[in-house]
Amino acid sequence: MAKKTVVLLEDDIDGSEATETISFALDGSEYEIDLNEGHANELREALTRFTDAGRKVAGGRSRSVGARTKSAQGGPDAKAVRMWAAENGLQVNARGRIQAEIVEKYEAAH
Repeated sequence: MAKKTVVLLEDDIDGSEATETISFALDGSEYEIDLNEGHANELREALTRFTDAGRKVAGGRSRSVGARTKSAQGGPDAKAVRMWAAENGLQVNARGRIQAEIVEKYEAAH
């Protein structure tokens, strides 16, 4: 027996049928919203002034304002340290504990 799964998108603004899912980021948080064509155009038009004046971030990821915040453990944010280390040509583990000398260099630079 064949099975067919249908996904219907519902516009997150008014509940009408959505035509696309738009992803965006703001203040370090990433969002997705399902919108119909009209709402999608409205969102893009509203952001045009800012996207035209802004700059794209390499890799398509946004750099958050919180990059300089402390982690729950009291140290610097691990993601921010890894990003900074990579930008500065330092070898850093992709996962797990970050080497103490990398953290010290990050803290000295910030």
